[in-house]
Amino acid sequence: MQESGKKRPLALVTGASSGIGLELARLHASRGGDLVLVARSRDKLAQLKGELEGRHGGRVTVMARDLSKPGAARQVFEAVRDAGLEVDYLVNNAGFGGAGAFHERPWEDDRAMIRLNILALTGLTRLFLPGFVRRGSGRVLNVSSTASLMPGPMQAVYFATKAYVTSFSNALAEELRGTGVTVTALLPGATDTGFARAADLENAPIFTKIKAAGAAGVARAGYEGMLKGRLNVLAGLSLGMRLQLALLPLAPKSMVLRLVRRLQQTGE
Repeated sequence: MQESGKKRPLALVTGASSGIGLELARLHASRGGDLVLVARSRDKLAQLKGELEGRHGGRVTVMARDLSKPGAARQVFEAVRDAGLEVDYLVNNAGFGGAGAFHERPWEDDRAMIRLNILALTGLTRLFLPGFVRRGSGRVLNVSSTASLMPGPMQAVYFATKAYVTSFSNALAEELRGTGVTVTALLPGATDTGFARAADLENAPIFTKIKAAGAAGVARAGYEGMLKGRLNVLAGLSLGMRLQLALLPLAPKSMVLRLVRRLQQTGE
């Protein structure tokens, strides 16, 4: 319950129309926060705005933008600024993957992936961070993946983009230590978000042999970790998977590469 007269924290959530982003938006609204929701689908955003304002009150602003397009991050920042809004939490969730051998995949798809997963996330962070630092407060949550912890044959670009997100987030967290601003990386395992369908991975062993976690639980872990200023949050993983990740640096790289390829490959 929001205290009377107390500013409602404003969270900007990208990729808010589905999956983890949708659940993060719902969770923030349920905690008494206002929102700026960014995604490509204006209709889905409008529907979510109606749901959250009707259920929780507060203010929800929607911005239909394709963040994979050049200049989109600055457009979002300028729209927020021109509306007189002050963002307290920046949640960079938007991203997508795609399966297949790199040399066979359409370059346009992988280029858009790099623009969204890396350039949009980095651009939004660069644009909002100076204001956070000036105020001496602010939270950044960058949604990465356990894919960031290893190379990913058959999803080479996706895994590489998530490695960037985790590395970038951790470096910023140290740079900002003592400023009142924190940066948290959320590293989910396989999660039931629609990602597998969009990335053409529904029949891949990583989704058929491993039980996918629920998006709501992953979002809750990330949100709580962000509020606590944690560096990394592993979410949606069984104890066995956590142990495997802990042992990963000790395994021969060639063996890891073959294992990851088998998990990503369909039709075998």
